[in-house]
Amino acid sequence: MAIGCTAVGLSGHHGAAFGEHSLPTSRLGIVPEENSGFVGDLGCRPCHQDKFTSYLATAHHRTSRLPDATSIAGSFVKGENVMTTFNPELTFQMESHDGHFYQTASVKKNGRTNKHTEEIDLVIGSATKGQTYLYWKQNALFELPVSYWTQLRRWVNSPGYVDGSADFDRPVVPRCLECHATKFQPVTSSPSENRYNRDNFVLGISCERCHGPAMNHVASHSANSEGSLPNKKLAPVGLNRDRQIDVCAQCHAGAGQAIAPAFSFRPGVDLSDYVRLQQPEATDRLDVHGNQAILLKRSRCFQDSAEMTCSTCHDVHTLERPAADYSARCLGCHRADQCAVVRKMGAQSASNCIDCHMPVQRSNKLVLDADNQRLQANVRTHWIRIYKNTSLP
Repeated sequence: MAIGCTAVGLSGHHGAAFGEHSLPTSRLGIVPEENSGFVGDLGCRPCHQDKFTSYLATAHHRTSRLPDATSIAGSFVKGENVMTTFNPELTFQMESHDGHFYQTASVKKNGRTNKHTEEIDLVIGSATKGQTYLYWKQNALFELPVSYWTQLRRWVNSPGYVDGSADFDRPVVPRCLECHATKFQPVTSSPSENRYNRDNFVLGISCERCHGPAMNHVASHSANSEGSLPNKKLAPVGLNRDRQIDVCAQCHAGAGQAIAPAFSFRPGVDLSDYVRLQQPEATDRLDVHGNQAILLKRSRCFQDSAEMTCSTCHDVHTLERPAADYSARCLGCHRADQCAVVRKMGAQSASNCIDCHMPVQRSNKLVLDADNQRLQANVRTHWIRIYKNTSLP
């Protein structure tokens, strides 16, 4: 799994990496397939240019990309491109040559140096928290042993790798890719879960991953179809609350256990038919990483409302705002003068409900090793409640 598991994106077909002004003429987003109902993101742009453009800058858009000097957050400058380990004989070096990027493990022993080098083929994570990198070995996809942690501005051991080891053999399974890409086609004839069709994958999260197949929607709004088709609205519009949250929960409610083919979930259906998610008891302690949807459902704000969903606060089409800005949503239902902190500290404290009622906490799942240290990422909890102590544990 990548460091930044809440980061997804809208990058296109594997043959090109593109930004706002370098979009390909076709196949942006889901690769259209016969009778699939998908049109790709370029089919959405003519009517939704503002949302399309702003989305390109979001962490969701940037969660998986092809490697280049801008998509890789870590430095390749001499002196900043080395990761040492607790094993004095082992170091990792990140290098770039002619537009290609590499990780090399160097083991010095008995006066000899053995090296293992692999090229960075895919960048996973928006770098909001960090990034992990993948490489192809024929049609098998593996996680590279070195990741980048943005908060620390340093290279670190990738999740699942033990500090001091020179392994390059951690397979990337479909369920991991589902939360960081729009489409990968597994090679079902292979006994290995990490084999994919290298000619049919789409990086990032496209419009249709959240809104569903748009062919009928586009047809109903085209100039030539006036009166011929009903106005087809797309999910999550018109869905009940559970189905709306399922759209987000496919990535923000834990890895769970896949019970249907990868990438087969469509907005509007019951997610439980596709992924068996954790069903914790009310007293179970949940990690802040990957359990946002479940933690939100524990909140009294959610339970006392018939309409509250993830999109009550989040607009995924735009850049994420500073946490304190979401306080306006809180004050839409709650009176500031009823808050004990506001009464004690003054009205200015009402400008930041979030740090008190949704504090940042350390994750026990998002953990990496570096320099013989155990490093834990900090993630904001989505269990909205009164906390006696909002400092990090």
